[in-house]
Amino acid sequence: MKSITKNTRIRRIKRVRSKTFGFSAKPRLSVFRSNKQIYAQLIDDQKGITLVSAASKSVKGKNKTETSFAIGLDLAKKALEKKIKQVVFDRGAYKYHGRVKSLAEGARKGGLEF
Repeated sequence: MKSITKNTRIRRIKRVRSKTFGFSAKPRLSVFRSNKQIYAQLIDDQKGITLVSAASKSVKGKNKTETSFAIGLDLAKKALEKKIKQVVFDRGAYKYHGRVKSLAEGARKGGLEF
């Protein structure tokens, strides 16, 4: 298995972020995944503020993948309350696989479009 250096990770993040930019009408859905937790937030890059956020500390599931799906649903519910329907998905340096994919599917099922 190939180890990922810090420079490789930073290059991958910059490559993904160069293609995604969030506005107040269509914010960026940013995902951060640690070994135990997963966090998601909607960011308006023009103003540099977080509009909505959700974390796995507040939602429980059977395993990490189900918890990620629940985070996506929770984030979508909070976003729809603030009248945000469309977002740009930012997976960061992570593959669109596993917990990141589960979070995205939960957000889509909750009503967000991307």
